[in-house]
Amino acid sequence: MDEEIQEFIEIGRREYQEKVFFAEQGLGAEVHWFFTQAVQALKSELYLPACTSFLNGIEASLRVTMSQVEEPARVKALDPIKTLSNRLLKSAQDAGLPVEALAFPEEGDFLEKLESKKPNLVNAEVVRVRHNLCHGNILEYINTDLGEDNAVFTPECCRELAHILHKVSKEWAAKLGVFRREMFNA
Repeated sequence: MDEEIQEFIEIGRREYQEKVFFAEQGLGAEVHWFFTQAVQALKSELYLPACTSFLNGIEASLRVTMSQVEEPARVKALDPIKTLSNRLLKSAQDAGLPVEALAFPEEGDFLEKLESKKPNLVNAEVVRVRHNLCHGNILEYINTDLGEDNAVFTPECCRELAHILHKVSKEWAAKLGVFRREMFNA
């Protein structure tokens, strides 16, 4: 019986920690809700909303933090030009933000991608995925395992991506939270 109670308590503790993780990182309400809602969508197996909400959280956290680095105050408006891009990531890196936490697994050339320029521009994976998904391009996630004539897309085709974005977002939020506490509470 005691074992069952301990297991029940542990499950409750883990669920609570998962619910409050992003709020506890000190990213601000204008940011952490994107991540919190993404986790809720992921738990509900709503993979497209999870992916886009993680991506929006990453972008919002970058834009808000960079705005505050430039002018330490509550952000009332974001520059509409400075959206998620290699250029924004490079500027954030130059400002000391831990952008390497945004590298996808197996993306060992992340920092090199930030240095790339047109006509040889290669977007970091987080940028490439954001540009595609947030503009409605799901073509690379279409499943053709049963042949081209049986190509199919369901949101489950983005399940793996949703889990990758969750992992990347947790790493990013934790490291960005440390940066923000050091920068703004010093």
